[in-house]
Amino acid sequence: MSDTVASFLDECADLDALVADLDEPTRARATPAAGWTITHQIAALAWTDEIADVAATDPQGFAAEIEVAKQDPMGHVDTRTEEGARATPAQLLARWRAGRERLAQTLRDAPADTKLPWFGPPMSPRSMATARLMETWAHGQDVADALGVTRTATSRLRDICHLGVRTRDFAYLINDRTPPAQPFRIELTGPDGDLWTRGEDESGEHAVTGTAQDFCLVVTQRRETGDTDLVATGEAKEWLAIAPVFAGAPRGAGK
Repeated sequence: MSDTVASFLDECADLDALVADLDEPTRARATPAAGWTITHQIAALAWTDEIADVAATDPQGFAAEIEVAKQDPMGHVDTRTEEGARATPAQLLARWRAGRERLAQTLRDAPADTKLPWFGPPMSPRSMATARLMETWAHGQDVADALGVTRTATSRLRDICHLGVRTRDFAYLINDRTPPAQPFRIELTGPDGDLWTRGEDESGEHAVTGTAQDFCLVVTQRRETGDTDLVATGEAKEWLAIAPVFAGAPRGAGK
């Protein structure tokens, strides 16, 4: 648990280093997420870290946020993000930094078997930490793309890959499809050259092979499979076409 939280904070720190000293015109640069600038990306992370902390510490407060979200399910995140993006750069950075540290401590202190409410299925504290790591990495990719920066892959991708595999059936369900009965074979090459494997279908009939970074880019909807070196066979190919690793709308409908 402590390692996952530490990875989340390390991912935040890497993104912080990218944005901390940007001038105002650069902060206003468009990112691949439609309608979102670099400032919006940070505002989205700041709000989500805060509301994750609310989910873990104030069930009634989180329930109230859910009721607000129900009024505009597809636009709620955009609304909260736009609100946050109106702050000055210094205010926004301070908010994001304080919120992520507060959430990290909350997750460290939470009993491991606690189920935290969320906009999707409830999550354990460790799963919440992994989700926050994943989303920080994904939004960080949007920022890096806007800046024309190539990021160095790290071992933190392992947790994101794990989440990508674990949410396979969720991807089918939100697309009104029946999840396959059999596990897929996943073989991913990590940043240090080691092989990360999952699944029992060693025949290769339903499999994904490639780099961990490419896999993370696809399951976080930052790249299409055809724009990476991933190789998918059988039903695994269909899965990658619909896979979102986060709670929300089907692929192509969210940020």
